[in-house]
Amino acid sequence: MMQEMGVMEGLHSRHLIAIILLAVHYARRGLIMAEVLVRDLDASVVEKLKARAAANGRSRQAELKAILEEQAGQVTKAEARALAARIRRRIGARPQTDSGMLQAEDRER
Repeated sequence: MMQEMGVMEGLHSRHLIAIILLAVHYARRGLIMAEVLVRDLDASVVEKLKARAAANGRSRQAELKAILEEQAGQVTKAEARALAARIRRRIGARPQTDSGMLQAEDRER
């Protein structure tokens, strides 16, 4: 019995070492995957997600992943404001023509 426990512990330790080494390998490459648990979703939200996933030919998990990745990639208001400020600084005091006037001139051609 004691020998069997030692073998089991040895296997278990080797598996843990392999998992840790794999995790370190992925971490060095920036490939760590996180999991997120969302509790207390309204049943109507879950049904909408099921329908959306089916319409896109994906599982619910794949659909949620796509939604989260898309939203996480969106530019924040602060980033958009900073970009607009950089553009304004680059343009400086150069005179700008009203785009409505340019469109009116173009239509007259």
